[in-house]
Amino acid sequence: MNILGISAFYHDSAAGVVGAGGEVAAAQEERFDRVKGSPVFPLQAVNACLGQTGQTTLDVDEVAFYEKPFQKFERVLVDHVRSFPFSFPAFLRTVPSWLSERLVLPDRLKKDLALKKPVLFVPHHLAHAGSAFLASPFDEAAILTVDGVGEWTTTAWGVGRGSSIDLRGEVRYPDSLGLLYTAVTTWLGFDANRGEGTTMALAGLGQPAYLDRFRSLLGLRSDGSFRLDPRYFRFSRGGVMFSPAFVEEFGPARAKGEPLADVHRDVAASLQAVLEEALLAMARHVRQETGCKDLCLAGGVALNCAANGRLLDESGFDRIFVPPAAGDAGAALGAALVVRASHRLPRIAPMADAFLGPDYPVSRMRRALSAAGLEVQELSEPVLLERVARRLAEGAVIGWFEGRMELGPRALGHRSILADPRDPAMKDRLNARVKHREPFRPYGASVLASRAGEWFERATPSPFMLFATRVRPDRRARIPSALHVDGTCRHQTLTEEANGRTFRLVQEFDRLTGVPMVLNTSFNDRGEPIVCTPEDAVSCTSRIGLDALVLGPFYCERRPGAPAASGG
Repeated sequence: MNILGISAFYHDSAAGVVGAGGEVAAAQEERFDRVKGSPVFPLQAVNACLGQTGQTTLDVDEVAFYEKPFQKFERVLVDHVRSFPFSFPAFLRTVPSWLSERLVLPDRLKKDLALKKPVLFVPHHLAHAGSAFLASPFDEAAILTVDGVGEWTTTAWGVGRGSSIDLRGEVRYPDSLGLLYTAVTTWLGFDANRGEGTTMALAGLGQPAYLDRFRSLLGLRSDGSFRLDPRYFRFSRGGVMFSPAFVEEFGPARAKGEPLADVHRDVAASLQAVLEEALLAMARHVRQETGCKDLCLAGGVALNCAANGRLLDESGFDRIFVPPAAGDAGAALGAALVVRASHRLPRIAPMADAFLGPDYPVSRMRRALSAAGLEVQELSEPVLLERVARRLAEGAVIGWFEGRMELGPRALGHRSILADPRDPAMKDRLNARVKHREPFRPYGASVLASRAGEWFERATPSPFMLFATRVRPDRRARIPSALHVDGTCRHQTLTEEANGRTFRLVQEFDRLTGVPMVLNTSFNDRGEPIVCTPEDAVSCTSRIGLDALVLGPFYCERRPGAPAASGG
């Protein structure tokens, strides 16, 4: 049975295909339409995933959607009624799209894909749970899903065994850790559903001076349940998510581009601290209630790698699995996996890597480089790896493109920008001249898994770069640009089986420098999605001034006189 999964119409639309033999493809629509967080029906992602698995729409047996639209519409209507007349402008903006798209998905499938197959609507948090447990290496595990809101649920927990998932408890809207985090993110002057990672980074620069106030407005209980104080939030009115009472408590909202003050850093630190307290309380409660030794974690909040690091250290679980696309993008694949499990079909192989998107032939890479008029060398792998490792050690910033595209927000070695973590100026250089983003934003690192224990206080496998781990104090001076201000690093562990050529590149860099890791950030400029095609990579390289580009077997240096990323 071939199942197509879809998430759409809110943010991070995506498609996922699970074939009859367990083959998997998944991709986000933003990578194709080049709109960050694109919410539209993922037509291009659907076609790419079907093509990647060698199928057409004629081969699809069932379609799985990542939520129950009528239940979600019920919540939207209730919200509008409760907040009338303040919600009326938002009502006029949103209801037409519900009537023309979200509530008529089978008609949309017929129109756009000529697909007339059953559509199964999977509850949102069950889709999140499926994206984690059904792709995990565990036969039995506790499950915790935390996000903004699905239909009504904002947090759910339960148990997975074999191919079944039993969600046993939930927290319901408007009580939501995800919405709390997003509301404060917008107060800090960052974008909703895009700026939460910036808030997490900013938290490392502050002190949790307002922690008691956040504890009070969250109403956290010992079992991890909570009740947000409604005086401080306006989730249902449209417009800003925080109320005048929040402004009275913490001060006026920061406008975009305004300088950051101590109050902003301290509010971010307090928010992060209370989030971590809540997640730890939840996880410990779920550990006690289920008796499971392993945990599967999903939902948008599961992308908070600082909180995930604390869960590893303090929750009591032996192992934690977080899928690479823990948010709504991954729920498309999760919905497909839930439907597959309902037919008592075998689970897919445990997800060892995130390379589930499309790949492109060498001939297309050659054409993209030729069309740009670039001088290119086609190199054997040993020569290519030695060249790139040496240029990295010399301070070059290099675009690295190969194989199938990653699923999720982290570049994991197939659509990456690589640099030398030993250079103390590299983080500032990348932020200012390549990524064009805030100077306090940290960078992740890709490290040989077999050497991770020498550099990090935890050697836990981290193939998807979703855990922030403390770097050993005696190693910090050697990799200054991989460090956040709190001494942690969001790192990816590499194995040859999962990471192939990227693994071998880091091996070569280690041979040259004695450091078994490279800085690894997503191949894109600020405000745009990660590159997808060879043409995207060539265009991005020229716009952000990388020193070199590796496109499959091709190596291309920056033209003399062109703006440089490295200053070398």
